[in-house]
Amino acid sequence: MITSFEPDREIAWTIEAPVARPHIGHVYGYRLEPYDGGTIVTSWYDWSRIDAVWQERDISPIIPESALRATLGI
Repeated sequence: MITSFEPDREIAWTIEAPVARPHIGHVYGYRLEPYDGGTIVTSWYDWSRIDAVWQERDISPIIPESALRATLGI
């Protein structure tokens, strides 16, 4: 589910898996910044609002930082 969208600036989303109850509550996104004929893309994630059920399981983050960095090369 898209949580934020500003054309040419930012897109953010959360994942609502049908089997994960309650929903985890994490958000991923990309920020876009014009730069010298191109674009700087910043990948970010926010785990500050994950549900207490998941906090107790100490699962964060599900996707390692290395995997997030790899998405920038796609």
